[in-house]
Amino acid sequence: MNPILRCLPLLLLALSSSAALAQSPAAPAQKPAAPAGDPELIVGKDAQRFRWLGDWAHVPEGAALGNTHGAIVTDAAGLVYVNTDTESAVMIFKPDGTFVKAWGKEFKGGTHGMLIHGPPDKQEMILAHTARHEVVGTTLDGKVLWTIPWPQESGVYASAGEYAPTAVALAPDGRLFVADGYGKSWVHIYDKDRKYLSSFGGPGTEPGKFQTPHGLWIDTVHQPARLIVADRANHRLQIFDLDAKLVSVVDHDLRLPCGFSQHKDILAVADLGGRVTLFDKDFKLIEQLCDQPDESLRANNGVGRERFKRGEFISPHSVRFDADGNLYVMDWVSTGRVTKLEALR
Repeated sequence: MNPILRCLPLLLLALSSSAALAQSPAAPAQKPAAPAGDPELIVGKDAQRFRWLGDWAHVPEGAALGNTHGAIVTDAAGLVYVNTDTESAVMIFKPDGTFVKAWGKEFKGGTHGMLIHGPPDKQEMILAHTARHEVVGTTLDGKVLWTIPWPQESGVYASAGEYAPTAVALAPDGRLFVADGYGKSWVHIYDKDRKYLSSFGGPGTEPGKFQTPHGLWIDTVHQPARLIVADRANHRLQIFDLDAKLVSVVDHDLRLPCGFSQHKDILAVADLGGRVTLFDKDFKLIEQLCDQPDESLRANNGVGRERFKRGEFISPHSVRFDADGNLYVMDWVSTGRVTKLEALR
């Protein structure tokens, strides 16, 4: 199996700095200073213009992000939650990048898919964990509320070890979709009470089949709502109704699509192949942001910080719009990188 396509965690590179963050309150942070005379960088064009804010995540002094591998989400208060492969599996920041706290020692090395749901005063989190072979419900502070083990009922797996979920999506009616992106390339459906319902997909290249269904998104711009699957190794998106019937396939302007976020009628796609792609509601290309021109750096977890350049991504693994249309982008790199693209209106 190609290690790039699987995005296997590089844990040892991050462990030395993780203890300073896990289960910790906010600590003094060093905000990176811009080089003298460094002009602000504007990326995108027309209505989709953003100010590049690199090194956005201001971790406590003496610590580091570690391998950024997983997802980014925001809560009702505007806080930003970032996955890493360290003991700080979930790190929490303010919109300006100020570190708030971290948790998740027990989830080190495999916290991958992540979503927040519920009313503003009772929000909870759902995590997909590749190494624990399960889906976990938690409070926003990391208290475990429930788990869904490997789907034996599907008849797809001989053991839990064959199952490595990478993404979760919650439909308006409470159905939960789980993508087995690093396992056997199925998507599993559970009802609102987390009871197994059915599975669809499986490995293949024909429409309706997957090769690394890495990311999921519930598209509510269209009604009824639809499920979008990042069929990464097939270099495409597939759109299904919520009963798993294939609606359409998007196979243009994509390299290795990983995950999504939606703001109004704009869909942002994190592409491990070095860029973030913006589509309109009909999947017509709007813009491709911060494309990496050096093919050897794309989808490359081992790129050192000395190779990072302003205005260029390396391996976008997750992307998230906040309520104001700002974009947070996680690069899959062993030393950690999260960039904020501040929307200009």
